[in-house]
Amino acid sequence: MRTRKVVVLPYDVAWQSAFEKIMGEIKESIGDLIIGIEHVGSTSVEGMSAKPCIDIDVIIKDYTAFATVVERLRGIGYIHEGDLGIKDREAFKYTDKPHLMMHHLYVCPQYSEELHRHITFRDFLRSNPEAVRKYSLIKEEAAELFPNDIDGYIEYKSPCIKELYKECGLK
Repeated sequence: MRTRKVVVLPYDVAWQSAFEKIMGEIKESIGDLIIGIEHVGSTSVEGMSAKPCIDIDVIIKDYTAFATVVERLRGIGYIHEGDLGIKDREAFKYTDKPHLMMHHLYVCPQYSEELHRHITFRDFLRSNPEAVRKYSLIKEEAAELFPNDIDGYIEYKSPCIKELYKECGLK
């Protein structure tokens, strides 16, 4: 689901309940096969401006039950897209989910570096209001400068992300 129009909105408390609704549907399908479900990305950080899309990491122990996870998620409208170039982070797209907010769904083994990065960055932002203000401003500027160019948007905010990664011990 490639972003065509870049829109960044102020934090919305409804994002948490949107996540919970998506999580409920996923748990109903694969809850017995997973360790947990994490709300990651900017919509998971109170006060953070964000693109209105929920990022979700579903955590599995390892790849032992992954084929069953893929099969059951397919049964509720998710299609496995592979790792999209990021090791140990399997992406899923979906069809026919108008009852749910737009979201990105990933399945990661508990040892995934990408999962660790998502949670570390989220937790750092949740405990650093100044970093949230700084990153929100950069994202808002990027969306204004590059409303039709997701690559330009990403490139503009990259130096800020790298700086914040250093602050929270990420590479």
